[in-house]
Amino acid sequence: MARPWHILTQLGVATASPYAFAVVMLYGLVWAIFGELEWHGVATLATWAMTLIIQRAEHRDTQAIHAKLDELLRAEHEARNELTRLDEREPEEIEKLRARERRRDR
Repeated sequence: MARPWHILTQLGVATASPYAFAVVMLYGLVWAIFGELEWHGVATLATWAMTLIIQRAEHRDTQAIHAKLDELLRAEHEARNELTRLDEREPEEIEKLRARERRRDR
C-alpha cells in the first residue's frame, strides 16, 4: 500500500514531464481566449513555465546521477544491491537509513 506522502513524490515526477508544460500552455491559451490575460497573467504563466523547465532539468540530472551510481554499485561487488533501488523510497525513509549508517560508521 502506498504511503500518504507518496503522492507528493509522484506529483514531483509528473511536473517534470512535457505534459505538465503542455497543460500550462493550454491553460494560458484558454485564459487568453476566455479571460483577460494582462501583463500580470503573462508573468504568472512565464513563472510557471520556467518552474517546470527547471524541474525537468533537475529531474533529468537526478536520473542521470542515479543511473551512474547504479552502474558503480553493480560494478563494485562488495556493494549492497538494495541500494540500487533506494530512489524508490520516500525522502524520510532515505534520511533514516542515512542516519542509521552514519551511527554505524562511528
